[in-house]
Amino acid sequence: MSKDTVGTAVVAVVEHCAVMTLTATGTIDFTVPAEIQDVLGRVRAYIDEEALPAEREIEDPNDVLTSWDVVERLRDRARERGIYTPHMPEEWGGLGIGVLGMSLISQELGAAPLAALGLNAMAPDEGNMHTLLIAATPEQQETFLRPLAEGAVRSCFAMTEPEVASSDPTNLETTAVRDGDGWVLNGRKWCITGAEGAAFAIVVAKTGTDEAAGHRNYSLILVPTDTPGWRIVRHPEWMGSHSPGGHPEVALEDVRVPASNLLGGEGEGFVIAQKRLAGGRLAHAMRWIGAAQRALDLSAKRLLERKAFGKELARHQGLQFMMADSAMDLYASRLMVLHTAWKVERGLPHRQEVAMTKTFVSEAFGRVIDRAVQIHGAAGIAMDLPIARIYQDARAARIYDGASEVHRMVIARDLFKLALQGESTKAAAGDLG
Repeated sequence: MSKDTVGTAVVAVVEHCAVMTLTATGTIDFTVPAEIQDVLGRVRAYIDEEALPAEREIEDPNDVLTSWDVVERLRDRARERGIYTPHMPEEWGGLGIGVLGMSLISQELGAAPLAALGLNAMAPDEGNMHTLLIAATPEQQETFLRPLAEGAVRSCFAMTEPEVASSDPTNLETTAVRDGDGWVLNGRKWCITGAEGAAFAIVVAKTGTDEAAGHRNYSLILVPTDTPGWRIVRHPEWMGSHSPGGHPEVALEDVRVPASNLLGGEGEGFVIAQKRLAGGRLAHAMRWIGAAQRALDLSAKRLLERKAFGKELARHQGLQFMMADSAMDLYASRLMVLHTAWKVERGLPHRQEVAMTKTFVSEAFGRVIDRAVQIHGAAGIAMDLPIARIYQDARAARIYDGASEVHRMVIARDLFKLALQGESTKAAAGDLG
C-alpha cells in the first residue's frame, strides 16, 4: 500500500472512527479500524527495529544534538515506511491522521523518545505545526511551516517567564509594541523547550494595555531566532530528560520583526494558544502512557526473573498489588485520553475533559513509575536502566502545560457553574452514559 493510499484511507477511517462510538444497535464499539491498525503495526515495527536499537548510538542522552545524524537516519527510515509526520495533512507530507488516531500512535512513541523525533512528531514542533495550520497565513505557512514539516528546521514556543507566575497567563510581561511597519519585542522567557538551535519561535507577547481586556491583550508573534536582540541567556539545570535544544532562558532585547509576523489577529494569542494546548496536553498524556507502559513491562520482567525469600518476586502479594494498581492507572488513563480525543476530533466541547485528562494522566504516570522504581530496588535509581530517567520526567508532568492545581480550579469551576444553575454536575464529569 502506497503512502498516499494509506493517507487517504486513514483520513476516511479517522473521520468515522469507531473507537468510543455508540453504534446503531446501542452497543459501544471500541474497535480500532484496520487502516489505523496497519499504521500502528508499522509504527511498532519501526520502534522495535529502528528507534530502540538507535538509543545505544546516542553519545549523550542529555544532548541528542551531538548525535543528530542518528535522528536524520531515523527520519529517512520513517519516510521509507510511510509513517513520517503522521499528524500532518497529506498536502504537507503527512498521513492526515486526526487527534484520535494520534492518541494511539503517540502512546507507542512514548515508549521510545527517539521514535517521536524520527517521526517529526515531538514537542514542541508537533504543537507548533498544528498552531501554524490553524492560524498562519499562506505566506507564513510557506516560510515557517513548510521547512518545519519537512524536518529541515526546529522551532520553539516561548510563553513561560521566570519573573511571574505563568500559570496565570495575564501575568506575562514580555511586550510587543507596534512601531511603523514592525513589532518590537522586549522581555525574558525561560524553560523554552528546543530554543537552542531553533530556527524560529512563536512568542506570546503583550500587545495591548487595557487592563479590562485581560488575555485579549496578548498576541502571538513569529520571531526568527537570528533576529538581532534574540539571545540565549543560559541553560538552567533541569531535572529529567533534555529535548534537542534544551530548555534555556531567552532574552528579547529590542527584537524587531515585520508586522506581517503577527500570527492570527492582534489580541487572539490565547484563543489560538488554547487550541494548541488542547492537542498538546493530549499529546503529552499519550506519550506519558507509552512511557508508563514501558516501565510496567520492565517491572513485570524484573519480578518474574528475580527471587527473594525462596520464591519469585512476582509471587509476593505486596508486589502483585503494586502491579495491579499500575495496570488500573493505565487502563483509566487510556480511556480518558481516547474519550477526550474523540470529543476534540468531532468539535464537541472538550475543555473540561482535557483538564481532567491532563491532570489524571500526569499523576497516574507518576504513580506507575514510582512503583516501578520501588520494584527495581537499587536498579531503579541507577541510570543504567530507563526507569530513573522516566521517574525524573514524570515529576515535571504535573507542572508543564498547566499545573495540576490550575486544572483542578477549572474543573471545579465548571462543576459549580452547573450546580448554581440547578443542573446535575454530570455534564462536567465526563458526561458518559
